[in-house]
Amino acid sequence: MTTTVDLPLSADALPESIRRFCSPDAPERARQMAAKGLVPAKGGDLVAVLLQLAADASTAIADAARATLGGVPAGVLEGACDATLHPAFLHALADHVRANDALLERILGNAATAHDTVVKIARGCSEHVAERVALDEQRILAAPQIIEALYKNKHTRMSTIDRLIDLAVRNGVTVDGVPTFEAHAQAIAGQLIPEPSDEPLPSDTMFNDALAADDEGDAVATDGDEGTEEVREKYKPLAFTIGQMNFAEKLRMTLIGNSAARALLVRDSNKIVAMAAVSSPQMTEAEANGIANSRQVSEEVLRFIGNKREWGGNYEIKKSLMFNPKTPLGIAMKYLSHLQVADLRSLSKSRGIPAAIKTAAAQRVAKKQG
Repeated sequence: MTTTVDLPLSADALPESIRRFCSPDAPERARQMAAKGLVPAKGGDLVAVLLQLAADASTAIADAARATLGGVPAGVLEGACDATLHPAFLHALADHVRANDALLERILGNAATAHDTVVKIARGCSEHVAERVALDEQRILAAPQIIEALYKNKHTRMSTIDRLIDLAVRNGVTVDGVPTFEAHAQAIAGQLIPEPSDEPLPSDTMFNDALAADDEGDAVATDGDEGTEEVREKYKPLAFTIGQMNFAEKLRMTLIGNSAARALLVRDSNKIVAMAAVSSPQMTEAEANGIANSRQVSEEVLRFIGNKREWGGNYEIKKSLMFNPKTPLGIAMKYLSHLQVADLRSLSKSRGIPAAIKTAAAQRVAKKQG
């Protein structure tokens, strides 16, 4: 089973044993009673009825069903997680018990559970549950999007990610949803991949420490007049930890780290890491503007920012690129006509700016004033 459908199920898709209680076609009075648990249904059937009605078109019935479901005994939920229910019920049940690792593990072990349910669990589960997901190699190879979900889950161990990338490569599987997949695969090629373990490896602990130290906010302070940059005091431990990371760890951090980590990684001496950071789906315009100001990033990074269509309408980014001496000449010339007169005048007098840009800026000022 691979995919699920949304609840509520149609009458035809419902098991005959519970159809009369929770079918969308059933009388409203019958659905109201069922939502309160006042029907002769037990175990997994009762849970299925409540999940179905929790998605009912009637707000009153849906609220009542959710309230009743919240009071279902743990033993009944355990039985439902193990039962051969319609995959749509197990999908909804996974969301209901998302904070209970033991119940999530039962759903993962249920043969009726759909692949996309496992993907949903893998996106935000705990380290313990992520390890359980990663053990089902047969399912993972059938649904590589599970690797993507685990890769982007901050709770998944780094060593587990390496093992899953290696598994995919050995079986000719590509994970399209991970932009750094190919680079990560090359980074671990030929390495000894550790077997699953009960406890995280020291490298896993180091990676988790970096995630814990990461926080929203620019990790780099810039002196606009001198163009010098230094790591802010609070982010120096993060900078040190990232400096100790290997290539694969840095690649993953560009995808799951916050803005502080990206601010450091975009300045990495390895151009692949730097480009992975600036092209991360998490990168914002505000971050891009800070990077466009930096004289410690490569020309390739600045070229990427200047050519990204989604940022082309941001005046501050264009201005930052223009005042950065490292911006490629073609990008600077492209945006010269976008600057306001006051900024053109400042640009024409700025130190470090290529002479061709300063001259062109001065000419545009003269033309506008004339």
